[in-house]
Amino acid sequence: MNDYAVTNPATGERVAEYPLITTDALEAAIASAAGTYREWSASTSVDDRAELLHRVAQLYAARREALAAIIVREMGKPIEQALGEVDFSAAIYEYYADNGPGFLADEPITLLDGDGSAFVRTGPIGVLLGIMPWNFPYYQVARFAGPNLLLGNTILLKHAPQCPESAAAIESIFHEAGFPSGAYVNIYASNEQAAEVIGDRRVQGVSLTGSERAGAAVAEIAGRNLTKVVLELGGSDPFILLSTNDLAATVDAAVAGRLDNSGQSCNAAKRFIVIDELYDAFLEAFTAALGAIEPSDPLSAETTLGPLSSEAASARLQDQVDRAAAAGARVLLGGPRRGAHFATTVLVDIEPQNDAYREEFFGPVASVYRVASEQDAVALANDTPFGLGSYVFTTDAEQALRVADRLEAGMVFINAVGAEGAELPFGGVKRSGFGRELGRFGIGEFANRKMIRTAG
Repeated sequence: MNDYAVTNPATGERVAEYPLITTDALEAAIASAAGTYREWSASTSVDDRAELLHRVAQLYAARREALAAIIVREMGKPIEQALGEVDFSAAIYEYYADNGPGFLADEPITLLDGDGSAFVRTGPIGVLLGIMPWNFPYYQVARFAGPNLLLGNTILLKHAPQCPESAAAIESIFHEAGFPSGAYVNIYASNEQAAEVIGDRRVQGVSLTGSERAGAAVAEIAGRNLTKVVLELGGSDPFILLSTNDLAATVDAAVAGRLDNSGQSCNAAKRFIVIDELYDAFLEAFTAALGAIEPSDPLSAETTLGPLSSEAASARLQDQVDRAAAAGARVLLGGPRRGAHFATTVLVDIEPQNDAYREEFFGPVASVYRVASEQDAVALANDTPFGLGSYVFTTDAEQALRVADRLEAGMVFINAVGAEGAELPFGGVKRSGFGRELGRFGIGEFANRKMIRTAG
């Protein structure tokens, strides 16, 4: 899909269309970003750029309702969650404005021979390309753009084809905040045009959040051109339940972990791995709680589950469920698909030979597994090509850390879901990608850590 358009998934209405960028305009965009990098990064200080990020955060706060309404139209996010995404994005810009200058301070090195002095100075590397997904239109951009603009890099941003309106709104905010033309450039580029940008010698790095297939394609092109790349790809995160003092609260957390963004989060809890003695009670309560939630109007403040991002996404998810059932899985909960609206679904009895055992379900579909021991829970959790996030619920603090150490994942949340923060690094291992965003580590991925030594 190369045409940029807003199609409301709740209604199927095609609201607006945006033309692809022309070859000449794309060349002008790259040239603008390269020229601005050379001039702007050298003529401004980190503190100057931090002030601009503060202004970006203020504009997000001032326009939160309008910004939220855009992504409800574009990808069906329930309005309260859309408002929360705008707020979280503002918090990320604030975080880097407040803490980034400290992260970038010179780091002295103690010389072994004591002859003179040395330090590391962290600076930008140049023009970066961001390729962003539709599921979090503002948040994904914030965690890429915030630290890198503070660093002094300039950005070309290719958003998802179904998010052209939010893409334009983001660019407008950066310009209004005072960033110069060329510091942040929105491009409505096709995949083929994006490949050309990655191969352009003026572009020094690319960050992609998306599917395994997209990540592999981007990494291949970047590798041929010796371009630094950060990839945040899919996930099939385990929710491991080993013990609890409050089953109802744990079930509530499980439901929230599965249904965030209507189930369309890379790091959502997707596989629920439950110790034998809690399995029956958990499964009964979890299935009942999910079954009580029906897809509804994303503009209602009461809505927990909106439509999926498109009718095509809903059809793909239904095909996965159908194939899982045909291969022996039992559909314990489900319902008829209505356009982009997909009913909450629970799958059990999934055997390793079933494709559903290792696939990612991007929507309100939960897989529940019974295990006999902590060791079996860890083994099942790690038996996946993915390694993004994970959730461990237990009343035993030592067990929690023991399990966390053994999980093959970039992130472990203990007795909590929805606990991400601007200060917490985000990223995965295995086929979930590589590199980190957010926190102190997020500002170092596209940085030149220049060593400077002075003789004694």
